[in-house]
Amino acid sequence: MKFKKLISITSSVVLSATLLTGCSSKNEKTNSNLSVGIVLGEGSITDQSFNQATWEGLQKAKEDFNIDIKYLESPQESDYIQNIETLVDQDTDLIIGVGYQLKDAIKESAESYPEQKFALMDETYDKILENVVPVIFKEEEAAYLTGIIAAKMTKTNNVGFIGGMPTPAISKYQYGYKYGVETTNKEVKVAQQYANSFSDQAKGKSIAKQMYASNVDTILSAAGDTGTGAIEAARENNKYAIGVDRDQSYLAPDNVITSALKKLNVASYDLAKSLVEGNYKGGEAQVYGLKEGAVGIPENTNKLVPQEIIDYVNKQAKKVIDGEISVPRTEKEYNDMMK
Repeated sequence: MKFKKLISITSSVVLSATLLTGCSSKNEKTNSNLSVGIVLGEGSITDQSFNQATWEGLQKAKEDFNIDIKYLESPQESDYIQNIETLVDQDTDLIIGVGYQLKDAIKESAESYPEQKFALMDETYDKILENVVPVIFKEEEAAYLTGIIAAKMTKTNNVGFIGGMPTPAISKYQYGYKYGVETTNKEVKVAQQYANSFSDQAKGKSIAKQMYASNVDTILSAAGDTGTGAIEAARENNKYAIGVDRDQSYLAPDNVITSALKKLNVASYDLAKSLVEGNYKGGEAQVYGLKEGAVGIPENTNKLVPQEIIDYVNKQAKKVIDGEISVPRTEKEYNDMMK
């Protein structure tokens, strides 16, 4: 039985003896009794990007470890706390907030339920609570590799970037991509625009169409489901697109030349595995990058990208892993490195 929300000493709480004796301890749980639940920020579980990738990791964990998994979507911000409360009431062993939007809700809930295990995907805290595991990625490293590909594949010397919201994670995509483009070919210009949404496919498609009409021929969209609209625009206009988070080549096999992989499925699987093995450790962030094999580009990039370009990308990736190349994560880092 989970310890429920901390209650002020002025409140009176009566627990029946029957209820208390009917609850087994956490140590007595088998894998089939263990459960992991995720609370989504913006977007659906089938966004073909961020949320879906996280869920796929848990689906694999369910197959491997015989655990129970569940998810709750959040149509609006006010649903965050309510959804977390629902999972707590269901005695969910590990609750994962998916996306930066859950940062405050996870913190508040972790303070209120100190015995509950939490994780947060794609954000962290200056001071991490002992019952929270933040998971962050080096998105800039994957974006850097796709920027190299964009610079070498463009026929117009004009490429584009579409962001969902200007969050730290999306900024890492933006400036890693720009750095890859501009350090590969200084003649290439990068058009940039934010959609201010992770779920508006029509907006993503509209922005991409405008960019393609202005001589851009390759676009990286780090925008969740908004980005699928941009990929649709690439397909309709016979232009190049770069996927994000997952291998999105299936959305437009003749147009998506590569994807900036962020293996949220690996991270969510690892979180579930740590729960099953009793190795969950809150209070510190888990960081995933090229070195950990959790970001990069998909193997099928060679379908549309020449092997000599892939060989060059692999060499640059090794330099990042070995510390010979640092990739900017923010506008300031980018500006300092491009001076």
